[in-house]
Amino acid sequence: MKLFNYFWLKFVKVKTENPAALHFILQDDIFLLNQDRGAYSATALPTEQSVTQPEPVVIVETKPIEFNYLGGNKKNFLITVHYPGIDFMADAHLTALQNTLKRLGFELDDVAILNLAEYIEVDHETILNFFNPKKMLLMGANALPKDTASLKLNEQQTKGNCAMLLSFSFDEMMDNNEYKKAFWEQMKLL
Repeated sequence: MKLFNYFWLKFVKVKTENPAALHFILQDDIFLLNQDRGAYSATALPTEQSVTQPEPVVIVETKPIEFNYLGGNKKNFLITVHYPGIDFMADAHLTALQNTLKRLGFELDDVAILNLAEYIEVDHETILNFFNPKKMLLMGANALPKDTASLKLNEQQTKGNCAMLLSFSFDEMMDNNEYKKAFWEQMKLL
């Protein structure tokens, strides 16, 4: 029947104002041969609508990094250290740091102590955005975050609105009075 309708349409040459109206005259589906497809416009003939599925949108949510740090960071004073295998700092070093902070009028709740051994790939900008420090003490060369601009040892520098001090690690200072003295002199200025 469909083939008959095709030939009937082709050879009888039914004239209508709108070829889309042919489906009212012919009850069966109308199929065109490939060579005849160019003779009819796509808008004039009803066609089977192919539903194209839109490309799936992949939404990648980057979860903001959460840091495990010691202290309350109430005075926006960030101290970075490097102690592999320890959550924060060695106990003897933490005691020495707390004593230094007390002499300067700070409590553990005023600062944030971040062990960078746990966050090797985190860059300097990410750390600054998270902690928003006004003061930053970097305890040793290994306590420098990734992509930190070069800092001079035991010389306070200001980056943006943050006073930064790169000093010795406690491993370097514990048995060296010269290093302790240089550290203390700079801490009084920070």
